Amino acid sequence: MTDLSGKIAIVTGASRGIGKGIALALAEAGATVYVTGRTVGEGDHVLPGTVGETAALCTARGGTGIAVPVDHADDDQVAALFEQVKREQGRLDILVNNAFALPDDLTDPGGFWEKPLSNWQMVDVGVRSNFVAAWHAARIMTPQRSGLIVAISGYVGRTYTYGTVFGTCKAAVDRMARDMAIELQPYGVTSISLWQGLTFTERANRNIENNPAMKASIVTNPLVGCSPEFPGRVIAALAADERLQRHSGGTFITAELARDYGVTDVDGKVIPSLRDQRGAPIWAPIAETTP
Repeated sequence: MTDLSGKIAIVTGASRGIGKGIALALAEAGATVYVTGRTVGEGDHVLPGTVGETAALCTARGGTGIAVPVDHADDDQVAALFEQVKREQGRLDILVNNAFALPDDLTDPGGFWEKPLSNWQMVDVGVRSNFVAAWHAARIMTPQRSGLIVAISGYVGRTYTYGTVFGTCKAAVDRMARDMAIELQPYGVTSISLWQGLTFTERANRNIENNPAMKASIVTNPLVGCSPEFPGRVIAALAADERLQRHSGGTFITAELARDYGVTDVDGKVIPSLRDQRGAPIWAPIAETTP
């Protein structure tokens, strides 16, 4: 079993969904996990889940969960988060950039001009927020000469999915992770991007239930879906890998890394890669491309 005892992690956007699953998986491996998100009280969001609930579950899993309410559109709140981690722990080993401002109409049909300009919020909390968090993380990780920064992305970085702004964000996140890796390489800090397919989050389950036709699409076919904890299990394996830096700069399909590390989903299921159906990542690790 992966052992992350003594490791300090931040998972952004972890009140629910993929962020919550990743936080739980890291905590189960023994990590101390700072859980961020905007939802503090039940009923504050149409979907269930709060930062406090996730943090409590992290502790129940065997790690230590610490809830920190953060709006990742607010730079001051983000700065305070990293100051708290540095003050309380003196180090940071893992940052998972998962926070993303998903609009309610994301999966609705229609062109970009038929949807509100406010959908640009996905760039603010989904791209810019990744950069701001990574900026703060790098200031802790580079002096200690170690660390892992993970961007949660998806096949949408290569293949049209849902809409123009969504695809733009994920493609940008992939490239950002790669260029950060080049600049972080001399300091022993690893930066990667992970491609998730369908993940059975609260939102995804609701959308599929309300629109059964989604089951016919390769994008939202439940047969190829995974639990929210699956990417966390893969990130835990990465964080425990003594040769982690060989991956830096790469965009990886989570299911393929899982195969390499012998990781399965919580129910033992082997999650398939959709490389052939949805496309291959553009960015290989810099170790494979730098002369």
